[in-house]
Amino acid sequence: MLRGCRMEIHSVSQLTRAIRSLLENRFDAVWVEGEVSNHRKQASGHQYFTLKDAQAQLSCVFFRGHAWNNRTPIRDGMKLRLFGDISLYEARGQYQLVVKEARAIGAGDLNERFEALKLKLRQEGLFDVDRKRPIPKFPHRLGIVTSPTGAVIRDLLSVLKRRAPWVEVLLFPVRVQGDGAYLEIMEALEHLGSRDDIDTIILARGGGSLEDLWSFNEEAVARAVAACPVPVVAAVGHETDFSIADFVADLRAPTPSAAAELTTPDQKELRQFLRERRRQLGQLVDRRLRYLGERLDWIRRGGAFQLPRRRLDEWTQRLDELAGDLEEAVRRGGRERRQHLIALERALGLLAPAKQLDRLEEQLADRRARLQQAAGRHLRTGEDRLASAERHLRALGPEQTLARGYSLLLDEKRHPVVSVDQLSPGQAVIARLQDGEASLTVDEERS
Repeated sequence: MLRGCRMEIHSVSQLTRAIRSLLENRFDAVWVEGEVSNHRKQASGHQYFTLKDAQAQLSCVFFRGHAWNNRTPIRDGMKLRLFGDISLYEARGQYQLVVKEARAIGAGDLNERFEALKLKLRQEGLFDVDRKRPIPKFPHRLGIVTSPTGAVIRDLLSVLKRRAPWVEVLLFPVRVQGDGAYLEIMEALEHLGSRDDIDTIILARGGGSLEDLWSFNEEAVARAVAACPVPVVAAVGHETDFSIADFVADLRAPTPSAAAELTTPDQKELRQFLRERRRQLGQLVDRRLRYLGERLDWIRRGGAFQLPRRRLDEWTQRLDELAGDLEEAVRRGGRERRQHLIALERALGLLAPAKQLDRLEEQLADRRARLQQAAGRHLRTGEDRLASAERHLRALGPEQTLARGYSLLLDEKRHPVVSVDQLSPGQAVIARLQDGEASLTVDEERS
């Protein structure tokens, strides 16, 4: 026993609070990644789970204030990258990560690929409602593409046995996740689509992360679903999960069990339907039998052979009425045909060659007269224009000028002299007057 030293004793709360202070001061904010397990969401909106790797595990709390805008749904088995503060929950003495942000590892790239492929196929029309085919109501055989083990195939077979035990099931076992799984899915769709004894194909798997479901988001699988000649019902993941195959399929089921219900009739409802139809048919048969029995009794009592003379008179009267109607129809038909014949004769008369020739001669004479009138008018107009032009030409010609006392002086080559510069003393010129010409000699020049 130590003497002379004072022993410091801490309460549990004091020690825990001290450790908490050390942790929070040392790790104020960290990024950590691992796999989710034991996930649970409280009614308050807070989420609690464990993040683990191969050697250790870490308790995590995701309070509602930070979790409400988280776009990555957290589920067991997911690989997450978390950002938060290290703290210690004093009531349990347990250190934990207070999460502020959660990201699925690789989810960003996958989400971008998912949205890009979704937009591309929508623009191509693969999601259009008018290309989707109706699902047969009473199938004889269903094709199922899923894993041969696990809860999905058990749920499908259980629902099918309960609802429609007469429906045959052909399972094409495939891997529903992992490398190369999409190739097996494509092969299954191609094989089942080539058969003529399959009414509907169910493409199914259970829930999982985006990475787990990625085989159903491959473009090759989407195009295989679209090209399949047999209607396809997609049931991939949980109700909140959506895959590209869901959008392309002829029908999307929220769960595999719902796919089994959507592709088969309920035998209870079908039996009730048949019972109702059987009852209605029985009532119709009973009413018909009663009517025929009453008719037979009437015949047996001689009702069909009473007063034969009256029946004969009625038929004779009816025969007379029909004969009168026939005669009237014949007379009316004869009148109509005669009127039609007269109309045809008139039309033929108008089309006779002599008639047509007369009409053509009349038209020719009329057109000849109009042509002559037009030619006369045109000729008179031309003559008037020529006379007017001649008057204008004469008014502007040299003769009118000479008539007013002027003369035209020409040189020896009979070119007009318009300037004294063209003259020289002793030069012979010609003066042209109104009534003739005179030869002149130039004595001198004056300007």
